[in-house]
Amino acid sequence: MITDRLPVRIGRLDRQARKHRAVDEVTRLRSLLDGANALIRGLQLQVAERDEALAKTAARQAEAEEIVVAQLASIEDLRAENDQLHVKLAALKAAAANAGAVTVPPMVRDTSAIEDQATAPIDVRPLRDAAAAGLLGPVTDPGRI
Repeated sequence: MITDRLPVRIGRLDRQARKHRAVDEVTRLRSLLDGANALIRGLQLQVAERDEALAKTAARQAEAEEIVVAQLASIEDLRAENDQLHVKLAALKAAAANAGAVTVPPMVRDTSAIEDQATAPIDVRPLRDAAAAGLLGPVTDPGRI
């Protein structure tokens, strides 16, 4: 008799154990689900922070590009103005040189200073004429002038 009841009790224990196991498993899975949901929320916050940082960086980049474009335009304007000023300066230099030019005849002008030395025209003659005039010095070999 006892042996007849023994499998039934074991069967009842198995059913109770299975019942508790299912409840325990559901509890465990719910806690895992809660942890996964918390992890997802944390990752969503990280993604939102990174999206915000990316948006700020893109805005800064756009501002920097606007500044660069404005600076390039300013540089072009300054270059054009610089070119115009160079032309004006050249005209002023030429006018100043003409205004301060010395127009004294050579016989009156003092050329003792090195910067005021008079220049003479360059003597350009054919080699035969220069040799006949004695400007080449003694030439013994006509092939070696």
